[in-house]
Amino acid sequence: MKHTYHIHGMTCDGCRKHVEETLSKIEGVSKVTVDLAKQEAVIETDGHLHIEKYQEALKKDGGTYSIHNIDDLPKAEEETKKKAIKKEKGNGTFYCPMHCEGEKTYDKAGDCPVCGMDLVEEQKAGTSNADQWTCPMHPEIIRDEPGACPICGMDLVPMAVDISAEEKTYKKLLKKFWIAVIFTVPILIMAMSEMIPNNPLYKVMEQKNWNWVQFVLSIPVVFYATWMFFERAYKSIITWKLNMFTLIGIGAGAAFLFSVFGMFFPGFFPAQFKSHTGAVHVYFEAATVILTLVLLGQVLEARAHSQTNSAVKELLKLAPNRAIRVKDGVEEEVTIENIVLGDILRVKPGDKIPVDGSITEGQTTVDESMITGEPVPVSKTVEDKVSSGTINGNQSFLMKAEKVGSDTLLSQIIEMVNNASRSRAPIQKLADTVSGYFVPIVVFISVLTFAIWAIFGPEPAYVFAFVNAIAVLIIACPCALGLATPMSIMVGVGKGAQNGVLIKNAEALERMDKVDTLIIDKTGTITEGKPTVEKIGTFGEEYSEQEVLQFIASLNKMSEHPLAEATVKYGKEQKTEILNTDNFSAVTGKGVEGSISGKKVDLGNEKMMEYAKAKLSAEMENEAQNFQKQGKTVSYLSVDGKVAGLVVIADKIKPTSAKAIKELLDKGIQVIMLTGDNHDTAQAVAKELNLTNFKAGMLPENKLQEVEKLQKSGKVVAMAGDGINDAPALAKSDVGIAMGTGTDVAIESAMITLVKGDLHGIVKARHLSEAVMKNIKQNLFFALGYNILGIPIAAGVLFPVFGILLSPMIAALAMSFSSVSVIGNALRLKNVKL
Repeated sequence: MKHTYHIHGMTCDGCRKHVEETLSKIEGVSKVTVDLAKQEAVIETDGHLHIEKYQEALKKDGGTYSIHNIDDLPKAEEETKKKAIKKEKGNGTFYCPMHCEGEKTYDKAGDCPVCGMDLVEEQKAGTSNADQWTCPMHPEIIRDEPGACPICGMDLVPMAVDISAEEKTYKKLLKKFWIAVIFTVPILIMAMSEMIPNNPLYKVMEQKNWNWVQFVLSIPVVFYATWMFFERAYKSIITWKLNMFTLIGIGAGAAFLFSVFGMFFPGFFPAQFKSHTGAVHVYFEAATVILTLVLLGQVLEARAHSQTNSAVKELLKLAPNRAIRVKDGVEEEVTIENIVLGDILRVKPGDKIPVDGSITEGQTTVDESMITGEPVPVSKTVEDKVSSGTINGNQSFLMKAEKVGSDTLLSQIIEMVNNASRSRAPIQKLADTVSGYFVPIVVFISVLTFAIWAIFGPEPAYVFAFVNAIAVLIIACPCALGLATPMSIMVGVGKGAQNGVLIKNAEALERMDKVDTLIIDKTGTITEGKPTVEKIGTFGEEYSEQEVLQFIASLNKMSEHPLAEATVKYGKEQKTEILNTDNFSAVTGKGVEGSISGKKVDLGNEKMMEYAKAKLSAEMENEAQNFQKQGKTVSYLSVDGKVAGLVVIADKIKPTSAKAIKELLDKGIQVIMLTGDNHDTAQAVAKELNLTNFKAGMLPENKLQEVEKLQKSGKVVAMAGDGINDAPALAKSDVGIAMGTGTDVAIESAMITLVKGDLHGIVKARHLSEAVMKNIKQNLFFALGYNILGIPIAAGVLFPVFGILLSPMIAALAMSFSSVSVIGNALRLKNVKL
């Protein structure tokens, strides 16, 4: 029997596997297939099983997941929502820096259940209390400005800015580290004093008494400062998700327990483990120094982590807290949270623009470098768009709020960067595969090391065996391998955001490095996408130039295409009356149609005229070609099946297009222009750009077919476009690149978005992908090389020839700095020039 159920609570592939395994263990279940995307489980059974059986199994497993009949889905979703409301949200979303469970996130700070590492807090745009005031006696009182408490009359005080979970973790680790140092240093001095002739400490007390002092001093280190390592090790073993802390726990734990056992039961050990005084050699200094050095590594790692997402933190700082709202001619200062759509805001010289919108009065220059990466201020006038977080120049203006809160460009950039930082690049599969076998292999090598030294080593053989086995466990660092890819991705994605290149996921970065063919659209991609009407023409005497313009502007009022907006704007400038349009529809890749004043009106290219069964004469085509050969776009107008006129639209080529295309060609990337425009217009544009590969008259399906054709020939294809027509090709290409000035559909279909909508952004994206992939390979090489060299040295392979052994304490120091080195190398990406 086969049944399909809905599963709730799955967030990653690890969840999927876990649910699959749990349900498969139920007696009577023969096969379980879980689909993460559909949130469904297909369960095959030998006989009928009640759903309660599955629910009970998942509940016993911890209650994280729930199973429901398909008919009960609405009810289940309601329950899920209620649970979500009850959840403690904390200051943000927490995730594992190694992405052990894919993009899974957690509501609270803590340890990753797979690798044991401290969870990292995602930086999110949200409300700020930096400019709010509260009463020290009555914290429920919150005001937007200073004053007196309405309850007790005390002066209100500024609200403290919350400290991030990241900073809290760092301070907590730092405190524990200094406590560990205070107790570890005396232990180390006592142990090292044995190297001094006529040890002065032994004149005070015997060695066995000093051993007890070391034991007492080690207790705060082991059971307070570094106890979390043993907790993580224990958790990793019972869940069999072995990690770095498994090795640390076994290694340091073995040294500590051996020492304690040796103190309480010295008679159990052979003479080679004892000193001339009869006391067993203890390793409290090894255990405490190892743990303290590992803790130092965690402290440095926590500090380094805060720098990897510094790009998001800098973006968060851009968001202003307050704005000046103009209501009924009166200006009032309000918090950002109180701004609603349609509000008129005053932006003064030097102020940050509070939300996304358009200028309604005045003109200025705006510094957009923090979002686009371009240092030159941009001139803005009435109807021009402005974005939250950008900085006004030296003139005041009024603007209308059009996007607020999480809908602003700045908030979307931050959200996209956060999502991309948590995504996994395909190259990470190598690290995941190696990590899966890493810990068991290291434990085996450690046991083998002990056996070889115990059998073949010099006296005291067991001491050498014990110390070297611990060194092998301590020096191995699977975390360096796990961090190699995500750290580079996190820094690289942030670097891209600061330069106007928004990366949707890590896979896009890896693919972009391999792209050898780039397809680009013309309008809005190569050209500015700000077309202007150059001429209105008529055919015959039935309709005047003014009437042709009236038909064109009235029909295009219903369209969102940039060319349509240009004609409507021109019509308003000419004071043309806009008529009502009925039965409007857009014919993809051809034009638009509708009914105006009872007449059937069609507007578009030659294909649109064929569609409308309006015949073009040779004279009409010749007139249009004269303009098209100059790189201009011509649209024909037909009324009741008869061609009545045309509109000539010019769209300037962006100043950076030619330079960007040249740079891409120099990199060996084949650049092809595909446009829905006619051949003459396309040829004129291609000639100006020195572009030899282009195709004209391309419908959306033609662009899609061209992408598929190139992919079948073995090409890695990137597609850059800005319109709805480009969405299918953008989605099909190996890397879809959307112009940020384009439509939401195009941006949603793309893997990379260029905020400025400039081809130079593609050059930046290519440079970024090359730098990130090079950095990842360096990190993987370092992490693999470190472990391949370090483990044999710790095992003692250099001893027979050079007499060199690696102390477990030196091994701990090397291990602690390995992860920090990987993060440090990733941070170099912050200095890459795009």
